[in-house]
Amino acid sequence: MNEQRKNHLKNYGKYSSIALQMLVIILLGVFGGYKLDEWINTGFPVFTLLLSIISVALAIYVAIKDFIKFK
Repeated sequence: MNEQRKNHLKNYGKYSSIALQMLVIILLGVFGGYKLDEWINTGFPVFTLLLSIISVALAIYVAIKDFIKFK
């Protein structure tokens, strides 16, 4: 029973770290795009949208790479 509990906690730690990585990547992309739009003073949030999409794609790539590594 104790070994099974350790295994569950280990899996929880792995998947929590992947979720946190994804969150940080996406937040950095959105924040960077927002600041870039603010600095360039565009009327439409072009860089926010562009960097948001790129950061989501990057976060998914990193998550899939980590999932494959854990298996």
